[in-house]
Amino acid sequence: MVTKFPPERSVKPIDGERLEQLALAYVARFAVSSAKLEGYLRRKLHERGWAGKGEPPVARLVERFVSAGYVDDAAYARSKDRGLLARGYGRRRIDQALMAAGIDEGLRLSLRGREAAERRAALAMARKRRFGPFGASEPDRAQKERQLAAMLRAGHPLDSAREMVNAASIAAAEQWAAQAGEDEICD
Repeated sequence: MVTKFPPERSVKPIDGERLEQLALAYVARFAVSSAKLEGYLRRKLHERGWAGKGEPPVARLVERFVSAGYVDDAAYARSKDRGLLARGYGRRRIDQALMAAGIDEGLRLSLRGREAAERRAALAMARKRRFGPFGASEPDRAQKERQLAAMLRAGHPLDSAREMVNAASIAAAEQWAAQAGEDEICD
């Protein structure tokens, strides 16, 4: 028996109205930065083509969405920063995610977390992944090295990763994470 495939549908090129509809649907569904919105629209234009005259008004459309408040890079960056810290990621990894989203350097620098938040993120990752004292048993040297490498890949500084992996007990790890908050209050 021969299988028949459905006939290929011709894809209509995008016009100005459809471009705006695509942009609205995208920002309604996802929290995005202006760079991510622009990338999405350019990708759609590359896939389907442009039916209008001249250059597609992608930059102008993105600018209009920013002016209208549909896209807010600062709010997006703060949200992404908080979310990744809560999931246990370190500063370096968060900076990479924000850079990939097109967040400018000045805004990324302004979001640099306080040491307390970064220590809590290291604690959250160790707890979630059962590193150091959170594991079922005392890890051997090779296991500690793997745990340390995982924390480094997650963007934590070497000293924070070592503190978590080599903590003598859960209480010691929690005390280390809380210590930065006390220091910052005294400042």
